Amino acid sequence: MTTTNTLPILRPAPAPVAHEHSWLTESRHATSEGIVVYVRCGTCAARRVDLRPSSATPSTALPPIAMSRSVGESPTVRP
Repeated sequence: MTTTNTLPILRPAPAPVAHEHSWLTESRHATSEGIVVYVRCGTCAARRVDLRPSSATPSTALPPIAMSRSVGESPTVRP
């Protein structure tokens, strides 16, 4: 005996693809600690807040310090 009332076959969702974030500056402003930079990833919806210390000069340019964790991305995705 056959029936037409069957359950759909569940297919697993594709796993998120890990990628290296390409941070783009949305805005920035000066503070007593340095320049606070609000950035977002150009590939996904992740956002982050960075601090560029005021002691950094162009000749000793260090990368900004991440002041927050990435927000808006899947917790299973790791850069």
